Amino acid sequence: MRRILWFRRDLRVDDNPLLSQDGEVLPIFIFDPHILESLEKNDRRVTFIFNNLLKLKRELKDRGLELALFYGKPRDVFASILSKHPFDEVCASGDYEDYAKERDKEISHLLPFRYLHDTYIFAPDEVLKSDGTPYLVFTPFYNRVKALFKAEHMREYFPASPTLVPFEFERLHCIDGVVQTPKTIALESIGFIPQPLPTTLTRSPAQKLDRFAPLIARYSIDRDFMARESTSGLSSDLRFGTISIRAVLRWLAKRKQEGMNTEPFFRELIFREFYAMLLYHFPHLAHHNFRYPFKGVTNEHHYEAFTRGRTGVPIVDAGIRQLLSTGEIHNRVRMIVASFFTKNLLLPWQWGEAFFARHLNDYDAASNILSWQWSAGTGVDPQPYFRIFNPYVQAEKFDKDATYIHQWVDELQEVSSKNLHSESALHSMKIIGYPHPIVKHKTSSDEAKRYFSASL
Repeated sequence: MRRILWFRRDLRVDDNPLLSQDGEVLPIFIFDPHILESLEKNDRRVTFIFNNLLKLKRELKDRGLELALFYGKPRDVFASILSKHPFDEVCASGDYEDYAKERDKEISHLLPFRYLHDTYIFAPDEVLKSDGTPYLVFTPFYNRVKALFKAEHMREYFPASPTLVPFEFERLHCIDGVVQTPKTIALESIGFIPQPLPTTLTRSPAQKLDRFAPLIARYSIDRDFMARESTSGLSSDLRFGTISIRAVLRWLAKRKQEGMNTEPFFRELIFREFYAMLLYHFPHLAHHNFRYPFKGVTNEHHYEAFTRGRTGVPIVDAGIRQLLSTGEIHNRVRMIVASFFTKNLLLPWQWGEAFFARHLNDYDAASNILSWQWSAGTGVDPQPYFRIFNPYVQAEKFDKDATYIHQWVDELQEVSSKNLHSESALHSMKIIGYPHPIVKHKTSSDEAKRYFSASL
């Protein structure tokens, strides 16, 4: 059996079901212009992916395999390979977004396509209600997950099977035309500029877990406080598969055996599963509301102020500036800024989702889209008149000393936390280089409620 092993969202050797196959294999990765053309040329994620591909290439070489890197439309890449060399099948881990499903269907017309379950704990049709329909509310979904979860979901796939035989790599160099040859590809050759990366992208998953181990006991308490380092930092690793979800589960099981409360973190992992399941079953959610005809109000001035971190609302501006500077944004702040965007500025949630998509290092379509719909009150469990966060109350509760705000908004270094958490003070003060709040919280949130009522 001769197989192509197609790496996508699984950029690792350890615990990778792709490498549990046997026979003669050709590992490949394809830089897809359909995806890349929508990105800025200084996108950090491309540097992160490329660095991990080089690491993957070295580790595969240590096991006698050679990773071929291509740039081109996947169908063209496969057609070029198959025009010179016959293969029996392609193996790849499941990727359930709309474009990915269409892309894979197209490749399946060229040769048999075998999906390997890897990206999530559960397959998208594994956790369903008794009538076979998907859950729309998280808590029942979570309870069902706990009932279904078993040791098999933590199964480890050991490094490369000893029965793997490498396809003769040099034979690929007769392929030309629509794809770049594996030896010439580089970030610059596909139009991207290598970027310096924050420590969240340069630390290995093992280093992150070591750092997180003493913190997990207080995770449920500390995770909401913006200035505390209390989260795992694994979101990008899970997104691009530099660690397997099963490895994280096994790590959690060990911490649980040590007497630590791992339930809050496990719950967050299941939210990731829930959102992936929803987008799989309801792909229209990527662009359209599940319920309620709320469309938002197009206001370019408000949108520009938001995306520059110039709204005059300190916690919102701090979050956006952190995002622009590092590609990261604290999870509690994500909810605050999304609420402000949709319930105070009344902007379309799709605009906010697209903005996050351009900048988040850990961007995952399902998690991002469903989170924005949750904030907008238009998703599968809608609460249009609730989920309105008062940004000043939130900041005072979770950044009492304004440590996070001071870290990211230079103009506010000399302003006391008391004033930063007071909307009336910010409207009356004159702060050099910093604007007054562009809206008043109560006035704008009341307007949002009226807008919802009128659109029902």
